[in-house]
Amino acid sequence: MIKIGVPSKGRLMEKTFDWFGARGVTLRLAGAEREYSGAVDGIDGVELVLLSAGEIPRELAAGRIHLGVTGSDLVREKLADWPSQVAELAPLGFGHADLIIAVPVSWIDVDTLDDLDAVAAAFRKAHGFRLRIATKYHRLVRDFLTTHGVADYQLVDSQGATEGTVKNLTAEAIADITSSGETLRANHLKILSDADIHASQAVLFLSHQAEWTADGRAILAALAKKLRVTVPKT
Repeated sequence: MIKIGVPSKGRLMEKTFDWFGARGVTLRLAGAEREYSGAVDGIDGVELVLLSAGEIPRELAAGRIHLGVTGSDLVREKLADWPSQVAELAPLGFGHADLIIAVPVSWIDVDTLDDLDAVAAAFRKAHGFRLRIATKYHRLVRDFLTTHGVADYQLVDSQGATEGTVKNLTAEAIADITSSGETLRANHLKILSDADIHASQAVLFLSHQAEWTADGRAILAALAKKLRVTVPKT
C-alpha cells in the first residue's frame, strides 16, 4: 500500500481530483467533506490521505506519505535542500501563482531590486532600523535577496492579509503570492520588474523519505503508467 496526500478542500482538491480522473484514477471523498477521509478507484494498493496543502511538504519529508500534491512554492519554502527529500513527478497545470516583491506605488523611482537596495540603505540611515518586508516565505525571499545583493532589510512574518501590512504601517514592502495582481493594486502596491522569485503551480511530488518496499514500487510503477508520468531512478 502506498499513500498519496492531496489538498483536503477547495479548488486545489477539485482540480486534483479532475487531473487524476482524466487519467483513469478516481479520487473521491469517502464520507462527509469535513471527515477528511477518501478513497481511490481505478488502481489497487493506493490510499488517499486528505491534508492541508501546507501540511503535505512536511508529510512527504517525514515519509508518512509516498506521494503528494501541493504547490511548488510550499515545498521550496518548507523543505531545506528540497531535491534531496522529494522529487517532482509532474506539474499539474493549475494553481498558478507568482511569488513576487511589491512596493508602494508612491515609490515612483523604485522599479528594480537595485532600486530597492538603495532605498533600503537610505531608509536605515534615516530611521535607524532596517526596511521591513512582510512575508510568510522567509526562506525563498531571503535566498533570493541574498543572491541579488539586497541588504539592509528585515523580514517580518505575515500569515494573512500581507498586502495590507504596508497600509497598516507594519511593513514598507511585501513578498507574497499573486495571480491576477488585483489585491496588490487595490492596496496601492506595484511589483518590482525583476523580482519574480518563483512561478508556482500544483505539482505531484514523490517522497524520497518514505519506505518503498518491492510491492510499493510495483504499485508506483502501475500508477505512474496510468498517470503517464516518469518515476526517477533512485
